[in-house]
Amino acid sequence: MVSSDGVALAVHDLGGQGPALVLAHATGFHGRVWDPLAGTLAPRFHCWSFDARGHGHSGRPEPPDFDWEGFGADVLAVVGGAGLDRPFGFGHSQGGTALLLAEQARPGTFAGLYLFEPVAWPGPMEMDDHPLVVGAERRRGDFASVEAARARLGSRPPLSELDPAVLRAYVDHGVVPAPGGGVRLACHPGDEARVYRQGVRHRAYARLGSVTCPVVIARGRDTQAVPAALARDQVRRLPRGRLEELDGLGHLGPLEDPARVAAAVAAALTA
Repeated sequence: MVSSDGVALAVHDLGGQGPALVLAHATGFHGRVWDPLAGTLAPRFHCWSFDARGHGHSGRPEPPDFDWEGFGADVLAVVGGAGLDRPFGFGHSQGGTALLLAEQARPGTFAGLYLFEPVAWPGPMEMDDHPLVVGAERRRGDFASVEAARARLGSRPPLSELDPAVLRAYVDHGVVPAPGGGVRLACHPGDEARVYRQGVRHRAYARLGSVTCPVVIARGRDTQAVPAALARDQVRRLPRGRLEELDGLGHLGPLEDPARVAAAVAAALTA
């Protein structure tokens, strides 16, 4: 499927029974990290995921401009290309924002949304020295093998906190052959940093009032990323918003405990 700017998207039909559910991943990840979550949801939903631009096996815009409106366009390309009629949506972090941007650009696309800590807050923010940007720019991107990548990446936080099946899916489907041998992260650390820098420049927060489908804003009670006050503010601005907090989870909650989050998603979207 082709999105805006001519970016080719890798789309994954993860199977299942019931209404369509589009799964959108966070920055630096890809659509196959949802394999374990989709397996739990399979009796209730037919799950689709995709690799956002610059991630996994999707293309990247040239020049590498990662305006987040492009992530919203990716979502719309998947919905249209797969012929999905008013699917549900689940998004994590940047993926949650992408779903919001898609619904804002084309109202009525989704029947309902479950968003785990979407990146949508008021006002600009200086990002050059932000830990996410600095950490991405310093991240090692090349490894001798898939096994070496899995051992290295899974040995330290935050990836060491992932469910083992999620970590395996992240590495197995998130590397490509490196020119000099070995493997390389498909999402280049420099591109990841560019995405973080652009993440404070979109208008998803300002347009929350235009999202009229039911929306659950979820956060982990142990998160350091989204203050409770911000999540409550997001819910107040949504015409049909509701807040859900999950004990014992941080910002990577859907990847730390996919079965638990899947149960929360199913309960919310089938209510």
